[in-house]
Formats: sequence, C-alpha cells, structure tokens
Amino acid sequence: MMSIVIGMTTVVSAIAHDDQDHPHEHAPPKRDAAKEYAPSEMPDRIVLTWTHDPKTTQTVTWRTSDNIQRAYAEIAPVTAGPDFRESRTKQTAKTQAFQSDLSKCHFHSVEFTGLTPGTKYAYRLGDDVNWSEWFHFRTASDTAEPFSFVYFGDAQNEVRSMWSRIVREAFSDAPRAAFMLHAGDLINDPNHDEEWGEWFYAGSWITAHIPVVATPGNHEYARRRILGVKANRILSPYWRAQFAFPLNGPKGLEESAYYFDYQDVRIVSLNSNEELAIQWKWLDHVLTKSDRKWNILTFHHPIVPMARQRGASDTRAWMGVIDEHHVDLVLTGHDHTYGRSDLVTREENLPEGINWRSEKGGTVYVVSVSGPKMYQVDDEARERMAKTGERVQLYQIISIDGDVLKYESRSADGCVFDAFELQKGANGRNEMRGVRSRVANAADQPIASPAGK
Repeated sequence: MMSIVIGMTTVVSAIAHDDQDHPHEHAPPKRDAAKEYAPSEMPDRIVLTWTHDPKTTQTVTWRTSDNIQRAYAEIAPVTAGPDFRESRTKQTAKTQAFQSDLSKCHFHSVEFTGLTPGTKYAYRLGDDVNWSEWFHFRTASDTAEPFSFVYFGDAQNEVRSMWSRIVREAFSDAPRAAFMLHAGDLINDPNHDEEWGEWFYAGSWITAHIPVVATPGNHEYARRRILGVKANRILSPYWRAQFAFPLNGPKGLEESAYYFDYQDVRIVSLNSNEELAIQWKWLDHVLTKSDRKWNILTFHHPIVPMARQRGASDTRAWMGVIDEHHVDLVLTGHDHTYGRSDLVTREENLPEGINWRSEKGGTVYVVSVSGPKMYQVDDEARERMAKTGERVQLYQIISIDGDVLKYESRSADGCVFDAFELQKGANGRNEMRGVRSRVANAADQPIASPAGK
C-alpha cells in the first residue's frame, strides 16, 4: 500500500503484485458436457423419420429427463393463422428408458397416421405442462411431383464446430428438401452421449422440420466385451433409441437395412457392416418388387475404395444385383474424399470385372464427405472415377422431376463442385448429360458462383 499526495489530495493506491514478476493464469473452467447435454423436462433431440408410408404417416422421436413418465404429441393441419390449434389431436407416446454415459433419460416416439398426402402439418411435443414450440412438416404427394433431398457423407468429427456449417448451408440452399440422407458415420464414438449431443446441436431444429434418413457406418458400431475379451462390433443402442426407421428389412438388421418409397423413388438403405450375403438376397427381392421410376441405394462402405489407406470393400459383391435391376444412383461415404463415377456396369469378361465407362446405361456411384476429417484420393480411384476431390467438405442436393434427376455437389462455400443430370429413357436406361464441375484443388478458383447468390 502506498500514498501519493497530489496538491492537497491524497490518493491511496493498492498494488497487489506485478503480473510480470508473478504470472497468474485465470483460465476459464472447461464446460461440463454432462451439464450441457443433460436431458430436462423440455423435449430435445427432436427428429422426424418414417416408419411407414411418407404419404400418410410421419414419425417423431424426442428426449426428456426420466422425470417425464408420460409424453404426448399434438398435431393439426397448418393454417395461415393460429386457429389451427382448434383442430389439433393428441397422441400418447411410446416411452423407452435409456442410460447413457452421462445421464439417464427417456426417449419418446409417436407415429402420426391417417395423414392427407401433400399436406403441411404442425405438431408439438410435451407432457401437458412443458411443451415444445410448434414445428411443421409436409407429407409426400400421392402423385409424382418434383422434389429434392440432401445427401451427406460422413460428418463424424468436430461435429459441433465444423459439420454444423455444412448442414446449415445445405438447409439454406434446400429449405424445402423432402428429407436429409446420411450415408453413415454421423459421429465418431457411438456410445458417447456428448457426440450425439453435438450432432443434434449442429442440426438444431432442422431435424424436427425435415425428416432424417440414415444408414449406419462403422462408427455407429462399438466393440463389446464378453468376459473381458473383445468380441464382434454391435450397432450402438443409440441408433434404434433415437431413430425410428422401417422394420421391413432382414431379420436382425431392423432399422439399419430398410426401404421406403417417396413418390416415384424407392430409397433402399443397406447395412454394409454385417450380413452382406443376406442383404444381397433381400435387395434382389426389394428391387424386383419395385414399381418406381427411380431406385436409389445408400450404404456406408463404397464399392471401390477412394482413399489411399483403404482396402477393397466387400460391398462390391452387390454390383451384380445393382446392375441386374438398373439401379440409378448409389450414395456412400467412409473414405473421407469425393468420387463420382460415370454410368458404370459390371462386365464379367474384364480383368477387374467392372466397366467404368458404360455407353448402354448403368449406375452412378458417389462417395462423399461432409465433416472435416480428410484423406487423400487413391491414384487408381482418381483414374477410374469421372470426378474426384479431397480436402473439401461437401453436401449434395438431388432433385427429381419426372424423367430427369439433377445432382449437385456443393462445397462449404456454397459453390457447385460437381453436377450432372440423368435422363430416363423409354427403356428405363439413363443418359448422363449436363456434367459440370469445379477443379478439385481447393486453391483453384471456382467456375460457378455461390449457389443461390
């Protein structure tokens, strides 16, 4: 303590210490994930999915604390003003107790049924005391109207900080998307609640507004132990607790291998982590019965490895069925690069067994990545694929209008990275046209202006 006299005024100054002589760090405390992602009485992690027909049903799943023993969903057709609430109906949810590594919670699920095709609905979730806001969704049309959907490769790492910008950019470009499709590895560690909390944080209210379609990747699987010994990997219990997908797949692969029809498109999810032979037979049956103009598959592990450190995938065994049924598009992830083929068919008389430039129709195979984890493109893959890319975060907007399928892959800066159209011929075979792309090197200037700008 010292006193300084200035004129007739005495100023008392207290000097605690010299920071240079006595450095003292006052670092902020690290956030507590258990508190940040703790469930509460308010509904959170709200996600729309389909269990049955998108024309007349809609499923919604959400989470609360385990204090909420009975939960409800209310729904009504949307009107221009607030009076829609006068016609709301109420359903009791199915509730499942869940123990995560951070907390106990309840997951709740309701399937709205008997809905009118091509209609916008409002819904909210609660327990008669605590209610969410009202959300909107639209049922599929019962005729083949134009629609779009978004496809993401792996999010997986730094989901909150780095993948959030991708899903939000995608929503900005396609706010009326019918659904958002994820080709596996939504997160990195499937049994860490914090990572699922980051995934739902990144998607925010978008998952409550636009339905999610997802296929499991290897990072949705975790090692189990039997008597202390590592055994086979099994699908994380989070998968079926959080997502309600169709139960029309092979026995034992419920909600991981499934299909549904959205207007004139059949979407098939295959689980490339296990039981590939069983799914081969099931896929053949599903495609044989399909009366849709377009057939699109999604699974995690690509037919041909794109990244240098990857080996060949067993999913190549599915190519015979894919060719036989003239599948239009295969959407995959896993290799943390970008690759898009021309129209491709399998030719048994070729040494590699695959013809990578088909003039008689075929399937377009895509590998993509939406998160920040990046690999290098394999030289062989670079030669085979019509378009490749690395070190670029991407999302894809796919639009279908009658006999035309339009595909655009867009980078995080909103530029068109790759694009093409498929024209469906009278014989059911496709012609590829309108191909345009940006140079793969991120240092090069884009040839397209930012989408929507």
